[in-house]
Amino acid sequence: MSTNRQKYNKRYGFPSGASHSISDIAKTTGFKRSVLQSAYNRGVGARKTNPQSVRSAETGKKVGGKSLSGKMTANQWGYGRVYGLVMHNPKQTRKGAPDHDLWLKRKA
Repeated sequence: MSTNRQKYNKRYGFPSGASHSISDIAKTTGFKRSVLQSAYNRGVGARKTNPQSVRSAETGKKVGGKSLSGKMTANQWGYGRVYGLVMHNPKQTRKGAPDHDLWLKRKA
């Protein structure tokens, strides 16, 4: 199974492990930078307020528990939210999902 970042890199012709800034992602996709920044900020906030949902940094799988040791960093969780938004992850963007409002505001 590939991550949203890997799917993004494949779709836009980047090496599979390449990382990108929010500005770079906005330029490549045509999304508003402010919308991507909001998605990032929500990811960082979600990591703080819902630590049991944060995945293992090693395996990428949910491990449960409230401790954040060994789990993805706030930066990783924020960028995961950004890549999920631009790749139209239905768990994030469908009606009633947490980032549906951002999906509607995505383009200028």
